[in-house]
Amino acid sequence: MTKLELQAIGTIHSPWTQTGGMPIQPRYAQDAEGTVEVFASFVPGLKDLEGFERVWLLYWFHQAKESRIQVKPFKDDTVRGLFATRAPCRPNPIGLSSVRLLGVEGNRLRVADVDILDGTPLLDIKPYVPEFDHFDIQRIGWLATASGRTMSDHRFGDTKEKS
Repeated sequence: MTKLELQAIGTIHSPWTQTGGMPIQPRYAQDAEGTVEVFASFVPGLKDLEGFERVWLLYWFHQAKESRIQVKPFKDDTVRGLFATRAPCRPNPIGLSSVRLLGVEGNRLRVADVDILDGTPLLDIKPYVPEFDHFDIQRIGWLATASGRTMSDHRFGDTKEKS
C-alpha cells in the first residue's frame, strides 16, 4: 500500500463540543455558526474566496472510533456497508461538508450550517460551484426509505466532553 501524508491547514471551531447531539449533515445544522482558523502559511490561498456563498470543507474525523467495514448508519438501524454510508469510522476518516461562507476576516472564515466537531483538523477548502457540484439524480439507494436520526449519537465517536 502507498503511504500518504496529510498536513492540517487549519482548525474548525463550532458549537459542537461532543459527538452526541451534533447534526449529521449541514442540512440539519442550519444557522449553526462557527469559524475556520487557517494557519498563517495558507492565508494567501484565501484570496478571492469571499465571493462564494458556499465552500466545501474537507477535514479529519479526529474523534471517530476505529474503522469498521460495516456500520449501522444514523439514518437507519440496518447494518450497511461502510462505503454506502457517510459514517465517520472510515479507513481514512476524511469528512466533507458544504457550509455557508459568511465572511473572510484575515485568517478566519466565518461559516454557518456547520456540522463539524469543535477542534477538528482542516485538510482543505474548495468553493462550492453549482455547475460542478449539483446533479439531478434518481437513485439514492437505501436512503430512499430511511427516516432515522438527523442528530448524531455516540456510536461513532468519543462520548466525553472536551477539556
